[in-house]
Amino acid sequence: MTASYIAAPWRARYVRSALRRKDCVFCAALRAGDDRKAYILHRARHAFIILNRFPYPAGHLMVAPYRHTADFARLSKAVSDEMTALLKLCVRILGRSDRPHGFNLGMNLGACAGAGVADHLHVHVVPRWPGDANFMPVLGDVSVLIEDLDASYDRLLPLFRRSSPSSAPKR
Repeated sequence: MTASYIAAPWRARYVRSALRRKDCVFCAALRAGDDRKAYILHRARHAFIILNRFPYPAGHLMVAPYRHTADFARLSKAVSDEMTALLKLCVRILGRSDRPHGFNLGMNLGACAGAGVADHLHVHVVPRWPGDANFMPVLGDVSVLIEDLDASYDRLLPLFRRSSPSSAPKR
């Protein structure tokens, strides 16, 4: 049996630069003071939902704790339970709004495991459709998205606001 590989060369520049960054992209987004500019869609008590700035498909979200940590095993039950609830919320909202045929949910813990931001754990929520990973990224070093981040934010923010009345105050 031969192995199959899917290449994503357009992400190499981002992953390499993320590994060299001195500041944390998640902590910087939280400190920005402007959730729209930072693409934060929802703030809960222990964690938040943010659009991925370098998405595979449109609607690629991430759930991260407020606390800067890479140690998943040491998250408190309250934090991990809330992150699970936020993942469910993401799947529910994207399921209704984007009607994907499936989802990838996952965490890459550590740089060698593929984490572009290894020191602040986060969970990816990637809506998927048949054929959504076409030849453009592999042959053209280009990712084809159906909408830009601002359009995704504007489309999803009202859905998160309506679905989560207990959310923290918006900035």
